[in-house]
Amino acid sequence: MFHTMTIAGLERHLPICRVTDDLYIGAFVIFGDCELTEACARELLKKAPEYDYILTAESKGIPLAYAMSNQHGDKKWVLARKGVKLYMQNVVDVAVKSITTEKEQHLYIDGADAELMKGKRILIVDDVISTGESLKALETLVEAVGGQICGRMTILAEGDAQEREDITYLEKLPLFNAKGEIIG
Repeated sequence: MFHTMTIAGLERHLPICRVTDDLYIGAFVIFGDCELTEACARELLKKAPEYDYILTAESKGIPLAYAMSNQHGDKKWVLARKGVKLYMQNVVDVAVKSITTEKEQHLYIDGADAELMKGKRILIVDDVISTGESLKALETLVEAVGGQICGRMTILAEGDAQEREDITYLEKLPLFNAKGEIIG
C-alpha cells in the first residue's frame, strides 16, 4: 500500500507502514532523494524567519538542515546526535521518545555548539513532526544552552501536529488504518 502526495511540487509515493494494529503511517524518507530535499529546503526557506543557526536531530533531518543551510549561505548548522562521539566535549543531553522509535532515546550536542547557540536565534527543522516529542527534546536543548527558538519548521505535519500554530510545514501527512484508508 502506498499514499501518493505532492510535496514541494514533486509527486511521491509513500509506503504505508504499521505502527500499531490500528495505526499506520505514510513513511516519508528524504535520504537519497536529492531532488525532493532541495525542493523542500527551497520552499521552507521562503517561509523561514530570520535565524542565526539551524538545529535538527539525527538522522532524517540531516539532509534537510544541510540543504537549507547551503541554500541560505550559512557556514554552520547544528546537529543533535543520538549518541555521544569521542570528539564531543561538555555534552548537553536530553531524553526523547518518538512515534517511530520503541524506547526512550537521548539527544546530545557538543559543548562548542551549545556555546555557539547561546543567545542566538535557533530555527528547529525536521522532516516530519507527529507527536512533537522529538521537537520537545530539541526545544529543551535550545533552552538548556540559552538559545532563543525563533521557529519550528518541517516538511510534513502528521496527526495532531497539523493543528499546531507554532509549526510551519509544507504539507499534511494523514494517518491510516490497516486497510490504508485515511483516518486523520
